[in-house]
Amino acid sequence: MSPAPRPLAGQTAFVSGSTAGIGLAIAQALLADGAHVVLNGRGEASVQRALQTLRQQHPQAEVSGIAADLGTAAGCEQVATRLADVDILVNNLGIFEPKPFEQIADADWQHLFEVNVMSGVRLARAALPGMLTRNRGRIVFISSESGICPPAEMVHYGMSKSAQLSVARGLAECCAGTAVTVNSVLPGPTLTEGARAFFDTLAAQQGLSFDEAAARFFRDARPTSLLRRFIRPDEVAAMVAYVCSPQASATTGAALRVDGGVVRTLT
Repeated sequence: MSPAPRPLAGQTAFVSGSTAGIGLAIAQALLADGAHVVLNGRGEASVQRALQTLRQQHPQAEVSGIAADLGTAAGCEQVATRLADVDILVNNLGIFEPKPFEQIADADWQHLFEVNVMSGVRLARAALPGMLTRNRGRIVFISSESGICPPAEMVHYGMSKSAQLSVARGLAECCAGTAVTVNSVLPGPTLTEGARAFFDTLAAQQGLSFDEAAARFFRDARPTSLLRRFIRPDEVAAMVAYVCSPQASATTGAALRVDGGVVRTLT
């Protein structure tokens, strides 16, 4: 039996914020499709742990990593030279912070914008010239359904995710007539390590089990969810792997939902 096709063989992908959660799942999916993946995390220890995990899962795969805080201009500059030759850039780095609107200080707004939006802007600025010169490439922004339906419990997060959608669409316009595509992927509530820790704490505060707290969340905070459960990181990664593949060559400038039906509009 011949080996399964590897649509990304020979390509290099850089995934920001990829030592855990959705980012790590994306790295796993791109590795499985044959790409050489460059991981990223803020600390060397987390990068090395993720590399060990991926090398155990994919012993023959090419995977490397770089520790840098991409939520800062200096951190992005640190990796800029590594991005000149990448074929795939996945802007996954992102943070969230539930907080009442009246308690969101200017510094909080600025911090989420710097991490969630400017990291992708800076990385794309470093990667795009090489992609355009070679006339091939994929840039993917991991946004959120919160970019379309900003949540009351973290308005500043929704703002940053809406901004990502605008940046991605604008970049796609800049690539018109080329084989470089730019898209956004919009996960819904996803059970990452951070989300699990948050809901474990919330459940304990309310005297509930995790399952009970999750059910209450979907009943009260995300009642439009059709799945009525948390999305798995690998379910998001599957969409990212698709838009990075040759099969998605006609998909660009799109906002692709993996939201479990939370967003009810048709467009």
